[in-house]
Amino acid sequence: MHFNVLNRKVHYWSSAIVAIPLLVIITSGLLLQAKKHWTWVQPAEHRGTGTTPVLDLEAILASVRSVPDLQVGGWDDVDRLDVRPGRGVVKVLLRSGWEVQVDLGTGEVLQSAYRRSDLIESIHDGSIFGGDWTKLGVFLPAGATLLLLWFGGLWMWWVPFIAKRRRSARRAAAHDDHPRPL
Repeated sequence: MHFNVLNRKVHYWSSAIVAIPLLVIITSGLLLQAKKHWTWVQPAEHRGTGTTPVLDLEAILASVRSVPDLQVGGWDDVDRLDVRPGRGVVKVLLRSGWEVQVDLGTGEVLQSAYRRSDLIESIHDGSIFGGDWTKLGVFLPAGATLLLLWFGGLWMWWVPFIAKRRRSARRAAAHDDHPRPL
């Protein structure tokens, strides 16, 4: 089978097979691209006072516990801390999906808001749909197939240019073989 025909068949069937996972990857990827610019995805980062942290971990937890709506009982409710000394803030990411920004200089809660970027990231890599099996068994092959489709599409885009150049060269050669009458 000629390479161009095979390429078109692979392109046709591969794109149909991976259409749904790629739609999920592309849509969630677009949301993640906008996360710093759209507070619905990820809360805006505030500035605290100073650039040298003066709070210890217990003071940070106490600040987070001071927000009654979050119902934080202890460190079991905390997923991770994102310390930004240059901005004077620590982001306390809770297992519930909430983010609390605490001033590293005063301990004041600067903001508490729901953070969707982690959920969107787990949708993007497929781990939300069944863990590693879906992530490695569906979304990774879909991404690899997208790369294959990209190369195949680039080839299909380039072939007409090659053909046009060859036709022009043949016409020029044929034109040079037949001298014009005077």
